[in-house]
Amino acid sequence: MSNEHTPLISSGVCGLAVSAVACGVETDSPGSGGVPGTPSKDPRQLNTFFGVMVPTILSMFSIVLFLRTGFVVGHAGLLQGLLMVIVAYIIISLTILSICAISTNGAIQGGGAYYMISRSLGPEFGGSIGLMFFLAKVFACGEYVLGLVEAILDVFGSDPESSVAEGVRVLPHGYWYTMLYSSAVLLLCLLVCLVGAHIYSRTAFVILLVVTVSLLSIFISSVAVKPRDFVIAHKGTVNQTLRYNASYTGFSVATLRSNLGAGYSLDYSTNTVTSFATVFAVMFTSCTGIMAGANMSGELKSPSVSIPKGTIVAVFYTFTVYILLFILVSATCDRTLLIQDYGFLQRINIWPPFVTIGIFCAALSAAMCAMIGASRILHALALDHLFGLPLAPATITSRSGNPWVAVLYTWGLAQCVVFAGQLNAVASLVTVFYLLAYAAVDLACLALEWASAPNFRPTFQLFSWHTCLLGIVSCLVMMFVINPVYSSGSIVLLLLLLLFLHYRSPTSSWGYISQALIFHQVRKYLLMLDVRKDHVKFWRPQMLLMVANPRSSCQLILFVNQLKKGGLYVLGHVQLGDLDSLPSDPVQQQYNFWLSLVDKLGVKAFVDLTLSPSVRQGTQHLLRITGLGGMKPNTLILGFYDSCTPEDFFLQDSAFRDSAVEKGSEDEYNFGVDLPSLQAHFPPVRHVESPRWLSPEEYAGIISDAIKMNKNVCLARYFFQLEGEEKDSKVDGSERTIDVWPLNLLQPGSRDYEDVCSLFLLQMACVLNMSYKWRHAKMRIFLNVETESSDQGWVVNEETFRELLRKLRIRASIKIVPWDSVVQHHVAPDEEPPAGQPQALSEEFLSAANCMLTEHSAQAAVRFLYLPRPAARRSQAQRYLAQLEAVTNGLGPTLLIHGVTPVTYTDL
Repeated sequence: MSNEHTPLISSGVCGLAVSAVACGVETDSPGSGGVPGTPSKDPRQLNTFFGVMVPTILSMFSIVLFLRTGFVVGHAGLLQGLLMVIVAYIIISLTILSICAISTNGAIQGGGAYYMISRSLGPEFGGSIGLMFFLAKVFACGEYVLGLVEAILDVFGSDPESSVAEGVRVLPHGYWYTMLYSSAVLLLCLLVCLVGAHIYSRTAFVILLVVTVSLLSIFISSVAVKPRDFVIAHKGTVNQTLRYNASYTGFSVATLRSNLGAGYSLDYSTNTVTSFATVFAVMFTSCTGIMAGANMSGELKSPSVSIPKGTIVAVFYTFTVYILLFILVSATCDRTLLIQDYGFLQRINIWPPFVTIGIFCAALSAAMCAMIGASRILHALALDHLFGLPLAPATITSRSGNPWVAVLYTWGLAQCVVFAGQLNAVASLVTVFYLLAYAAVDLACLALEWASAPNFRPTFQLFSWHTCLLGIVSCLVMMFVINPVYSSGSIVLLLLLLLFLHYRSPTSSWGYISQALIFHQVRKYLLMLDVRKDHVKFWRPQMLLMVANPRSSCQLILFVNQLKKGGLYVLGHVQLGDLDSLPSDPVQQQYNFWLSLVDKLGVKAFVDLTLSPSVRQGTQHLLRITGLGGMKPNTLILGFYDSCTPEDFFLQDSAFRDSAVEKGSEDEYNFGVDLPSLQAHFPPVRHVESPRWLSPEEYAGIISDAIKMNKNVCLARYFFQLEGEEKDSKVDGSERTIDVWPLNLLQPGSRDYEDVCSLFLLQMACVLNMSYKWRHAKMRIFLNVETESSDQGWVVNEETFRELLRKLRIRASIKIVPWDSVVQHHVAPDEEPPAGQPQALSEEFLSAANCMLTEHSAQAAVRFLYLPRPAARRSQAQRYLAQLEAVTNGLGPTLLIHGVTPVTYTDL
C-alpha cells in the first residue's frame, strides 16, 4: 500500500519557521527574503554551554543578585531568606523536571517553552499560556529596565541633600525623570533588537564573564575591605531628609546573629511596609530565567540533550551562589545598611566600578533578553494564527528573519510597564505571571503522563506525575501567597483566553492532549458501564439513524437530535461494494465529510459507516457492532419507503449555500473539508426515474431484522416538511402539537393500549416533549373507541388509561375518537390468517383510517403512530408497505414506532 512507505511524521508544526523565541539569534530562512537557491546557514549551532547555561545563568542573576540581595536578607533575615531561596528553587526544580521530560520526548523546534506547551496541550491551552508567557516576559523586561535605572541613579543621581550637582552625580531624581531614563534605556534595547539581536547573542558570554568578575570581587572584598561606617540619606515627606547610620563590620558573629531573624520594615523605594509575600515576590524574580535555555531550542544543536543538562547545571550553580552570598552579606553588614541602601555592594567593594559594571551588564542583558524573547513568542503566536487579526502584523519579518513588528509590539507594552516607576512595584505581577507559566509546564507534563500515550517516552526519567502535581500545587499556592488579587486576575485572564480560543475553534496538526485524556477516561468509564446493571427507570433512547443521502435527510437528522434525550446518537450509512474487488477501503476517506456535516448541522452525533454488498447486510453490521460496551443503539430509525421525490436540503439552508469562512482559512478550521468539497461529496438527490438502492422486500427485511435483534424500530415519513429544527431557529414549541395514536390502527380488533409497543410510543412522545425545542408543545393522546358497540368497556379503559398517564407522570390531554365509521369498512375474516401474514385490509378501510388521522391531526407538528410487525413472508412485504403508505398518506411529519423493550416505570 502507498502509505506503508511514508517517512516518519515530523514533530514540527506546519508552517512554523521561528528563529529564536527567547534571547536568540536572527537566522536566515527560506521565504524571509533570502536568495532562492542559496543554501541557508544552519541555525542550530549552539552547544549546551553557550546555548543553555550562559543565557540561563544571566537571566537568573539579572538584577536581584546585585540590587536586591540586601533587600531580601535585611527584611526577611538570613533564616527566612534561605527558606525563600529553598522554596523558590524547589518550585523551579519541579518545573525543570517537567521541562526536561517534555524536551527529551522528541524533536523540539523553535519556540521553546511556548512550543512545548502548545504542542503538548493543544492550541487552546498553548495559545492562552503562550500569551501569558509573553506578558510575563514583557513585565520582566520593564522590571529589569527599572532596576537598571535605579542602579544608574545610585551612581549618577544627584545627592538628595544638595541642590547642586557634584562630580558625576548630575542626574535629577523624580518620577518623571525615572520615566525619561527608563524610556531611554528601552529605546536602546529596541534599537539593539531591531538592528542586530545577534550582537547580544555573540556578546552573552562576555557579559557572563564580566558578571562573574564582579561577583568574585564581592567575595574578595569581604576579606580585603576593612570595617566602615556610612551615613545614608533618603528624601522623606514634605522636603524632609532622613539620615541613617549604617556600618560594614566585616565577618562578625554578632552581626550574623543580629541578622538571623526577620525585621520587616518600610521599603524606602515604594514607601510601603514589606512582608514575607512582597519580599518573596522580589526574590523569586531571580528564578524566572530557567526557561532561557529552553527558549533557545531553535538554535541548539541537540536540544533534547542540551536543555536538561544545561538547565540543571545552571540552576545548581546559581543556587550555590545565592546561598553563599546570603550568608556572606548576613555576616558582614548590619541590618540598617541592608534595608536602607539596596546598592550597598558598591560601597563595600575594593573597587566600586566592578559592581557598577556588573549591575549594568546583568540588568541590560536581562532586559534585552526579555524583549527579544517576548517578541519571538509573539511572532510564534502570530504564525500559528491563534488570535487572528490583532496579531497578524507580528508575522512580518525583515529580510534576515527578524520579527521587527513583534519587537515593536513588545517595546510598546514594556513602555507601559515602566510607568509603575519602581522595580518592587512590578515584581509581584512578574512573579505571578511566571508562576502561572511554570504551573502550565507542569500541567503539560502531568497531562502527558496521565494520558498514558505510548509515544510519550522521554529519555529523561527523573520525574513522575507526583512531581508534576506537586509543582502545579506549589506554583498556585505561592501565587496566592504573594498577591491574591494579581493571582485571581491572571487566572481569570487565562480562562478568558482559553474560552476565546475554544469557541474560536482553531484546529491544528499538533495533536490535542484533551483528546488523549478524554480517551483515557472514556475507556475507563465504559468499562464501568455494565450492561448487566441496566434498569428500566434509567432507560434512554440510543439511536441509530440510517442515512442514504444527507441532502434529503437533514431535517430528520435534526429532529432525531431532539429525540435522543442525552442518549447515544449515531448516523449510519451503508456504502455498497465488496472489499475483495477494491484496492482499499473507500469508507475511511468519507468520515471527514460526514463529521463536517455533523459540525455544520450542530447535532451531537457519532458517525459509523460500513461497506457491504447490500443495504440490509450493512444495516445488520451496524446494529451489531455500532457502539461500545453499554453504549450501543437500542432503536433503529429509517426513512420511509415511498415514491416521494426527495428535496435537497443543501439548496434551502444558507449554511450550505454561503461560505461563512474565508477562503484562506477554510483548510485550517474545517479539517481540510471546505464547503464546496462537502457539497460535491454527497451526490444529488434521487430522481423519480432513478433506480432505488433497495427493494421493498429488503426494506421490510431490515425492519424484521431489527425486531429480531431486540431493537426498537421507527419509520419517519414527511420530515422534510418539518420546520424550525435548525440550530439558529427561534422556535420554542409553544405553537406546536404532538399527537399520539397508541392503538394499532391496522388491527381493528385490538383494544390494548398498554402493551409494550404502545407504552414505548408514549415514552418516545414524552421524550420529545422534554427536549428544549419541544418542551412547550402540547401533547394529545387519541383513544379510538367503538361507541356503537354493545360492549361499553371503553369507558373503563379510558379511566384506566388516565390513571396510567398519572402514574407515568405524562402531561397530555386525552381525546376520545369514535372510529365506528372506519371499522365498518373492515370485514373480519372467517378464520385467522396464517402466522406471519398480515390481515387483508380493504382500500376503503385504509382510506377511512387515513381520513380520520387527517381530520384530527392535520395541524399537529408531528404524529406518533403504532407500527405493526412486518410480514414474516417475503412475498407480503409490498402489501405491508402499501398499507403503511395508505394510512399515513398526506399526514405531514409522522413517526411510526414499534417498541420491543419495556421503557416505563412507575415506582421510585
